Amino acid sequence: MEWENNSLQFAAHSGTLCPEPVTVMRILVVEDETDLQRALARALRDEGYAVDTAANGEDGLFNAENTDYDAVILDVMLPKLDGWEILKRLRKSKKTPVLMLTARDTSRDRVRGLDTGADDYVVKPFDLPELLARLRALIRRSANKTTNEIEIGDVTIDTAAKKISRAGAPVELTAREYALVEYLAVHRGEVVTRTTLYEHLFDEDDSTLSNLLDVHVSNVRKKLGAEFIATRRGLGYCIE
Repeated sequence: MEWENNSLQFAAHSGTLCPEPVTVMRILVVEDETDLQRALARALRDEGYAVDTAANGEDGLFNAENTDYDAVILDVMLPKLDGWEILKRLRKSKKTPVLMLTARDTSRDRVRGLDTGADDYVVKPFDLPELLARLRALIRRSANKTTNEIEIGDVTIDTAAKKISRAGAPVELTAREYALVEYLAVHRGEVVTRTTLYEHLFDEDDSTLSNLLDVHVSNVRKKLGAEFIATRRGLGYCIE
């Protein structure tokens, strides 16, 4: 199956279907072409990302500056502010990984994007699996991770396959439970506040109950061990 418009072509993408998407990283998509923006956001959500969108440069910059995203997918040609200007202003305050999209495949444009502070550069039309792979690589690099596997004691987390095993045996987690574990594992050793977890695990269209996080933490402890996630009272949670 292929999806195609004037600027983007989605190639066939095969994989195991999950009954519930896994949401763990929060992504901002800044793209003014409505069909492209919707299709890209849908594809990212299907891959398990929480996604916010902006259709012009001013809104995109506001979101990027005021929310801690795991990555930003940024189009170059935008109304109000172009991608170059957004990137220039964003780099004054944030190191958020930025994957730039452009229809112009010239060495000069690629050099300009990278020199301005972009972390990667993709030319339209592009292959969706490649874009997703580049996005995962950006997020890994920003967290100083070089492989898809994270080992914590006898627990192994495969962030590419979205699978967890304990002592070699697979452990079944719900989507939200997996999301919680992966985010804390990527930030191992850091105390992550409840607010930060909500911001990264749920996108702007989600409605959540205040005790959902406690329920997920409790369930993970039952499956991976009572000490797997530590509580820092008044501060948040961490995997030590």
